[in-house]
Amino acid sequence: MGPAPAGAQHRAAAGDPEVMELALEDTCQEGKKEYSKKCTLVGSPVESLLQPVKLSQAELYKEPTNEELNRLRETESLFHSSLLRLQVEELLKEVRLSEKKKERIDAFLREVNQRVLKVPSTPKTQLTDQTWLPAGVRVPLHQVPYTVKGSFCFLPPAQVTVVGSYLLGTCVRPDINVDMAVTMPKELLQDKDGLNQRYFRKRALYLAQLAHHLGQDPFFGSVRFSYTNGCHLKPSLLLRPHGKDERLVTVRLHPCPPPDFFRLCRLLPSKNNVRSAWYRGQSPPGDGIPEPPTPHYNTWVLQDMALESHVQLLSTVLGSALGLKDGVALLKVWLRQRELDKGLGGFSGFLVSMLVAFLVSTRKIHTTMSGYQVLRSVLQFLATTDLTVNGISLCLSSDPSLPALADFHQAFSVVFLDSSGCLNLCADVTASTYHQVQHEARLSMALLDSRADDGFQFLLMTPKPMIRAFDHVLHLHPLSRLQAACHRLKLWPELQDLGGDYVSAALGSLTTLLEQGLGSRLHLLAHSRPPVLEWDISQDPPKHRDSGTLTLGLLLRPEGLTSVLELGPEANQPEAADFRQFWGFRSDLRRFQDGAIREAVVWEAASMAQKRLIPHQVVTHLLALHADIPDTCVHYVGGLLDALIQSPKEASNTKGHMVVSQSGELVMVPNVEAILEDFAILGEGLVQAVEARSERWTV
Repeated sequence: MGPAPAGAQHRAAAGDPEVMELALEDTCQEGKKEYSKKCTLVGSPVESLLQPVKLSQAELYKEPTNEELNRLRETESLFHSSLLRLQVEELLKEVRLSEKKKERIDAFLREVNQRVLKVPSTPKTQLTDQTWLPAGVRVPLHQVPYTVKGSFCFLPPAQVTVVGSYLLGTCVRPDINVDMAVTMPKELLQDKDGLNQRYFRKRALYLAQLAHHLGQDPFFGSVRFSYTNGCHLKPSLLLRPHGKDERLVTVRLHPCPPPDFFRLCRLLPSKNNVRSAWYRGQSPPGDGIPEPPTPHYNTWVLQDMALESHVQLLSTVLGSALGLKDGVALLKVWLRQRELDKGLGGFSGFLVSMLVAFLVSTRKIHTTMSGYQVLRSVLQFLATTDLTVNGISLCLSSDPSLPALADFHQAFSVVFLDSSGCLNLCADVTASTYHQVQHEARLSMALLDSRADDGFQFLLMTPKPMIRAFDHVLHLHPLSRLQAACHRLKLWPELQDLGGDYVSAALGSLTTLLEQGLGSRLHLLAHSRPPVLEWDISQDPPKHRDSGTLTLGLLLRPEGLTSVLELGPEANQPEAADFRQFWGFRSDLRRFQDGAIREAVVWEAASMAQKRLIPHQVVTHLLALHADIPDTCVHYVGGLLDALIQSPKEASNTKGHMVVSQSGELVMVPNVEAILEDFAILGEGLVQAVEARSERWTV
């Protein structure tokens, strides 16, 4: 305890090349006897290691300083153990940016700012007249339908500002992304650009002009397009440095309108901004029927308007509170290890930061808390709060014209409003994703409360992909089948709201369908999020089916899993018709021992292994019946260890033979060859199971 004595400090300073040469060459001189006494004459590399410092008894039992006492108190009250504190501190050191890298990134950002402001203007044309575009660049947006009103001309941005986690000091390695908001001039936009994707068309054309000129600049090593959080209506431009710094940082340019350009009352979740006559080429059925609302479309416009206000809010809350920033960094690592922050609808680091701001405003988190305390507080809140039922809001205004939380619950699965009271931050988060976040938060809290020695390793250091987190996993491929599913499920309003994204439109209905069919067998159903794709500026944007494979994970309950019977209502009940409609030809009338006549579904399963795979039958039947997805498009992964469990049954039954001992008792003499044969069969079954698992993964 206490600081090292002066002699020890002097010895540490004396470990310079001079002293080491004396030790290695064994040529200590008389004029430096005080140094030579501390040098060990070595004959091998092992002996040349530095020896521990010898302390006197007074120095060894010296009283701890006030700083050391405060650190011990903090460790006792804020952490479970000193080891956990050291682990958290070392992790934060690893994920933080060094000052040298920050200086290089800042220099790159200044160059980006100057070059973006120098992009030349273009003449004014109609939105549909895109002949002015150079041949080496494509519009990063699917323009369907192509015909749209409005005009466009490129003008230099009014402002270029850095937004996001880099400015706040909460970005984490290894992938450093810096978001820059490129504010388009007011002269470029019109009041009705919020209608029929006009704003998004202008936004995409603005990016195309930026990409053309920045792509010709040798200062940049890579200029590519991508989707903002996986939203195909909101592309962004990715800029990377040239040469050895190519992997240093990725700058993402986000065009946005001036603040408060669009009226908030027109972008509420109950409003429609995509007309059916324009999108579908026909009016809504029936006279007097209102247009369907477009809550997601409206939200994406609001997100661009609120970029700077959100950064200002987070900057005010986080400020100089290092503990809050550490907590946000730990939460980002927690989400990344569980793959919960990727793609459209992911629970991103931005959402976590805003959630910390909400908990600070409600005094559930204090600015003096440590990063570990912030992590625990947020996980506890997520584990105990269901935002699919009771939403939360950062808005403190009592304006009666603002919509209520109930209005947002009708339009979105998860509700978390920002300070304006009009923007749902969790608009793209599905109920399945949030329930998965809740489930992982409960497991993490149980792990922290157990005070296990390896809790830190499991919590923040161990990757947990979907294949590890769920009992059964199914892959839907190709994704083009979901387009037919949207037609079968009559999801025209959802397609109109999401701009034709049939993967996102069908996802909610499919998860609801499977949850209803699996019933008590299911504990949790979650889905993967489509990855964020990148493409060259000279290529067309990827289509929805290019996202690869949609993966669904099933976490099953042991109770009722092996039941072969789905018991329905009695035949004379009105619910019987709904049961027959849901299960289709699988539903039959059956008489039971108690004399009741009920609708029921019986699954074919002879062995226990087949009973454990009844969810496979349920999934394939319902997807084919209601979503027009054949079983050839459903690649189901489950029950891979059944072959291994059944392998010993095929082994030799001759384990030994009975003999009579000297005392007259029957004794079994083991058959060593048969036992070795059983082990060989067991090993072959294990290899086959692993190979089958690998083959099923590569769908």
